[in-house]
Amino acid sequence: MLRNGLEPWHLIIVLVVCLLLFGSKKLPDMARSLGKSARILKSEARAMRGEDGTRPETRPETPAA
Repeated sequence: MLRNGLEPWHLIIVLVVCLLLFGSKKLPDMARSLGKSARILKSEARAMRGEDGTRPETRPETPAA
């Protein structure tokens, strides 16, 4: 059924449809905001792991004083 998957002409059609729907002025802004969102998500994931790069569940516990 889906032997070849996506072919190059499929991608061209998708790009043309996006260009027609959103216009040439909106696409760079949308790509820029998508990049910012990806950077924020990456930094938040790093912050959840901790600054030292280890996951919270693998860090050694320090006794409370």
